[in-house]
Amino acid sequence: MAYEGQHIGISEQGILDDLLHLTASSLGAVDQLLTQAAQALRDQVCAEGRVSAALVEQHQTAAHGLAWLATYAEALKQMQQWADKLNAETRFGEVEALILQICFGEYLSQIQGGISISQSEIIRLHDIGISDAAAQGFITKEVGILSQSGNTQQARLRLVELMQDNNADVTVGTSGLDEELEMIREQFRRYARERIEPVAHEWHLKDELIPMEIIDELAEMGVFGLTIPENLGGLGLSKASMAVVSEELSRGYIGVGSLGTRSEIAAELILCGGTDDQKSHWLPKIASAEILPTAVFTEPNTGSDLGTLRTRATKEGDDYQITGNKTWITHAARTHVMTLLARTDPESTDHRGLSMFLAEKIPGTDAEPFPTEGMSGGEIEVLGYRGMKEYELAFDQFHVKGENLLGGQEGKGFKQLMQTFESARIQTAARAVGVAQSALDVSMQYAQDRKQFGKALIEFPRVANKLAMMAVEIMVARQLTYFSAFEKDNDRRCDLEAGMAKLLGARVAWSAADNGLQIHGGNGFALEYKISRILCDARILNIFEGAAEIQAQVIARRLLE
Repeated sequence: MAYEGQHIGISEQGILDDLLHLTASSLGAVDQLLTQAAQALRDQVCAEGRVSAALVEQHQTAAHGLAWLATYAEALKQMQQWADKLNAETRFGEVEALILQICFGEYLSQIQGGISISQSEIIRLHDIGISDAAAQGFITKEVGILSQSGNTQQARLRLVELMQDNNADVTVGTSGLDEELEMIREQFRRYARERIEPVAHEWHLKDELIPMEIIDELAEMGVFGLTIPENLGGLGLSKASMAVVSEELSRGYIGVGSLGTRSEIAAELILCGGTDDQKSHWLPKIASAEILPTAVFTEPNTGSDLGTLRTRATKEGDDYQITGNKTWITHAARTHVMTLLARTDPESTDHRGLSMFLAEKIPGTDAEPFPTEGMSGGEIEVLGYRGMKEYELAFDQFHVKGENLLGGQEGKGFKQLMQTFESARIQTAARAVGVAQSALDVSMQYAQDRKQFGKALIEFPRVANKLAMMAVEIMVARQLTYFSAFEKDNDRRCDLEAGMAKLLGARVAWSAADNGLQIHGGNGFALEYKISRILCDARILNIFEGAAEIQAQVIARRLLE
């Protein structure tokens, strides 16, 4: 076994088996450290036998550090399961071994030395209450070998060498998915290559809406009814299929990948909280794209604090009048129905007074974006994520039919919305993987084509290092996302797993885009190069569907339960 000072993953099966044993053996130390960290934080934030929200906020850095440590622990566990599965199927080759050893080498080293939760925030073990003795105890023989010999320059350069051999498509490593899901991936990868990638940058630069022609084509492919049951007009496929489709479409352009998110959120709301009549009326139309939905939740000055929403719904006979303001509403103009959250109990001051409505509207045009009476709005100009546009909306006695109160009961809106968060965050994690992959696609090509000092950029180790780490972390985020989707498909609670996938995926997308722009150098700062768009698109992923800080807070609270 030539571990120390050399890369671990080489092709002989005996060495591969030894690598898998080594990585598997390191997981116990990670789990033990996580248990110690959770207990240390519990000791600080519990009062009278219960977790105190005030104390969690007071110890927010430690709480968020625990969330990131747990995310790394789950990521390593899922990478091990991915590798074991491939090995059992005799599909665990040199590329996969290199990805595994680099991943374990890097993440174990970060756990020891500090996890980067943002560019300027490094969480170290003492920040989350781990004693020096416990930190030293974490460095078992296996952890030590992988930390020193896993993520070496030799391993990274070899991985990039193998990546160049497969340059027809820069998807690096075997996904581990079954044949059906791989067929779905290939279908949508081919579509994205042919119909989206050649024109996406032009849409971005001109700040244009994604053409209706594309929406019609996606509808024909079943994108908007992917997870809607067959008896309600959909394809009845899994959340895992949704993740694969979202990933590949977002790889072409995040705006296209996000079109399905609108329908997924609306369909999930109706499936979980709607009446039978609402399901039979709305879901077939959503699945066919006869109607396009948009989510109308956020208000000025509320952000993630949805419990303080002020938009009110006043009952007038059997119907409702909506008055208030909303902001950051995606794809608001040309949609037909809004899943709109409003306060039906004027005496309430928290989430218990909120209700969800299926508020119908007339699709707008460029000349008149909001023609429906009682509703007006204006576009918010944004850096990226432009294909559907963002809007501020104002409602003044906007009419909603009483039959469009979701579930037919007031006061259920917040609970209904919470039921959708798992699926929404799985899909956002998948979009993040797609954006990260698009950054790798364009950066790999540029590094091969661009010549400096008489050779291609890819021949310089620090450029190759960046490409290798993109490939490795994309696979890590991908496996974490698939895991959360499989948990959802098996009817297991997965808000923790989906949150982790979203948290890590968003960081991976930003890192890949940022490093990709660095590889492009000055050209990356030019609008004509795709990486400039990808960077702007990647940045939003750490904000919407729960900002990274909110996501870490939610994960920490779940870990402390």
